Amino acid sequence: METFADYILSETDYIRKMEIAYYLQKRTGIFFDNSVILKTELSRLFIDTMNLDVDKNLVITACLLYACKKNIVSHDVEKIKRYAVEGAEYLSTLGFSKRFCKICTEVNRYVESGEREKESDILELVDNFGGLVLDRPERKGYPIDEAMNLLENRNLKDVYNRYLEKFRDFIYLKEGVTA
Repeated sequence: METFADYILSETDYIRKMEIAYYLQKRTGIFFDNSVILKTELSRLFIDTMNLDVDKNLVITACLLYACKKNIVSHDVEKIKRYAVEGAEYLSTLGFSKRFCKICTEVNRYVESGEREKESDILELVDNFGGLVLDRPERKGYPIDEAMNLLENRNLKDVYNRYLEKFRDFIYLKEGVTA
């Protein structure tokens, strides 16, 4: 019997894959908004532009679903720290593999998971960067150059992300910035 995981992972059309996630949200109430679409598109462009050696289908699907248990407005720090884990637990019930769920959990570094998956590093970058450039209720989104500076020198300052330099190059390439 085919699982939801089999169904969405077997879909090769990017837009159709987004529609599947959208309809899952309508049916189950998972978190899915414009920020998910932005971050997914950002990951797709990053992978394609920089020719990254990753499973693009896996990354795109993970981008669409990793935040499925995110609370739209939460001031509870513990809930914020747990949404990726709760999302991964939910995704496992839909038939996703342990590795896929681990990738989704590693979007942030609240849970120690051993050696990180390379796909997780992409999720971490697009999640952080997207969160910086988008408007939030408490603040306006940062300009691209300022967001990149905050990403490098605050959010990921003391952590290793194997794609951080390539992501910076990608953002500056897309923005027409020369070093």
